[in-house]
Amino acid sequence: MSNAPSDQPQRDRYRMVDLFAGPGGLDLAAEVLGVPSIGIEWDDDAVATRLAAALRTEAGDVRLFGPGDLRFADCNVLAGGPPCQTFSIAGNGTGRKALDLVTGFIHRMHAWYEREKNGRKGETWEDIQRELDKLEDERTGLVLQPLRWALEALLRPRHGDDRPRPFEVIVLEQVPAVLEVWHEYEKVLGAAGYRTWAKIFHTEQYGVPQTRRRAVLVARLGDRPARQPEPTNQQYRKGVIPTELTLDGARGSWLSMADALREVYEHVGEAPKRDLTFRVVSNYGSGGNPKARGRRDSDQPSATITGKWKRNRIVSTGATEIDLARLSNEEAGVFQTFPYRYPWRGSDPAQQIGNAVPPWFGVHVLSAALGFDMPGKTLRDRLLRWPESEHDPLNATVEGESV
Repeated sequence: MSNAPSDQPQRDRYRMVDLFAGPGGLDLAAEVLGVPSIGIEWDDDAVATRLAAALRTEAGDVRLFGPGDLRFADCNVLAGGPPCQTFSIAGNGTGRKALDLVTGFIHRMHAWYEREKNGRKGETWEDIQRELDKLEDERTGLVLQPLRWALEALLRPRHGDDRPRPFEVIVLEQVPAVLEVWHEYEKVLGAAGYRTWAKIFHTEQYGVPQTRRRAVLVARLGDRPARQPEPTNQQYRKGVIPTELTLDGARGSWLSMADALREVYEHVGEAPKRDLTFRVVSNYGSGGNPKARGRRDSDQPSATITGKWKRNRIVSTGATEIDLARLSNEEAGVFQTFPYRYPWRGSDPAQQIGNAVPPWFGVHVLSAALGFDMPGKTLRDRLLRWPESEHDPLNATVEGESV
């Protein structure tokens, strides 16, 4: 009887290119799943981290590459999280103007694609790119790059091919304000033959010990729709006590900061242990009051890890708050579900950690998008033990559970 996972044939056929790959959140998720990946990243510090983690990396500007380039010729999965403006339509209207500008360019890109597909003359991608290059905020152009890659793959042969070879699956993620941009993407990709969905997820519902909301777009070419990842944990709500176990025995509670650190202590012998009763005092005010610092105790999920997390204080939970050692890069990375041993490099690892995709959330999203089995304890342990587990056989099982 074979121990191979039931989804092994799907695993063997996918190769991923990750645009704006950062320090490697999605790439690490792909590697844990057994999907080879290559990331494009232009930030020197993030590139240094990726290389130290042995992730395949093309250092450079996404705008200078395309799906036809040799290094990406075998990639059939397109992923990424482009830098973005604040597209929120609340406030003074600046976000609405930015969204309208991006939407206008998306419509022009759709028209360009239709003309190219039907052999008609008109505005070219180069014409559009020249206008994008003139914009004051280059992020407007960068948020359009995944769509450019997707459309070029539909139109033009890859290296060594004699006809176009589209990406089979597209996975994009960003802050919640980008959801409206993803909905505009859906219109273009849907017209091009993709089945799509886009929605906002709460990462603590997927075993991330942190309340973090992300807007995800998944597109799958053809008639077969991509699954949405199924929550494995409850959503965190202030003052609401979670249920510890579901009926089938799976953990129903969200994961706390203390839970996450206990996992590390079980799997990583050299990790320094801290007293797991502590409180994180945010550098940010809450409720519009800059003096009302947000507070999370260690038996709760972390608040969103931003690039400024080093400014947060760690204090005791007694009547008198006594300052304790602040979070290390390794601990903050753990709250993002990076392995404790992840080799953060560069002058500002805090920014890399805050900007990254939580790898365990990435495992859930990629598993659903690619049609893999729902991730379980085997994969979780593999991520926690990284890099010792990088050579574990992909057909391993633990108590009958497939990888």
